[in-house]
Amino acid sequence: MTIRLLLADDQALVRGALAALLDLEPDLTVVAEVGRGDEVVAAAREHSPDVALLDVEMPGLDGIAAAAALRAAVPQTRVLIVTTFGRPGYLRKALQAGASGFVVKDTPARQLADAVRRVHAGLRVVDPTLAADSLVSGESPLTDRETDVLRAARDGAPVASIAAGLFLSAGTVRNHLSSAIGKTGASTRAEAVRVAESNGWL
Repeated sequence: MTIRLLLADDQALVRGALAALLDLEPDLTVVAEVGRGDEVVAAAREHSPDVALLDVEMPGLDGIAAAAALRAAVPQTRVLIVTTFGRPGYLRKALQAGASGFVVKDTPARQLADAVRRVHAGLRVVDPTLAADSLVSGESPLTDRETDVLRAARDGAPVASIAAGLFLSAGTVRNHLSSAIGKTGASTRAEAVRVAESNGWL
């Protein structure tokens, strides 16, 4: 039996390389490719893939949100996240969104093909290093509001513009930033953003 695959990655070269590698396997065939997260559900409805391989960072909709949308709209399609960004927080969010597997892009081709087969068979496949890191780093200590404020602070925006964008007072934004800095063990908001991003909390 041939396993039908959908590939979603915004980098055309990466997507093409993945397709070429997976098509070499006698039991795997790529039936659809998309470059945006918000194109995943429509492509799955049209092509009925058995497994969707989704990148995390894509325009339109990130891979984790796309996984959740796909599981709701086309539940028979299983999801394998294949990403450059091996962050523990992403792993946790992906599994919560209904993904059956999570591997990084430098996984050898044979292992990736095997991961696809295992996900198709109903098994869960998780990069072992990431799984261990996820247990160590734990859940995000940030509240939803602190997460929103740190996201808005990513590009170094001043407090006033963050406050305006989130419909908060400047004082409230400062309080959230201060709390987030403390919870991440950082000394500046830029460092707090880096820590939160490296753990996949943003």
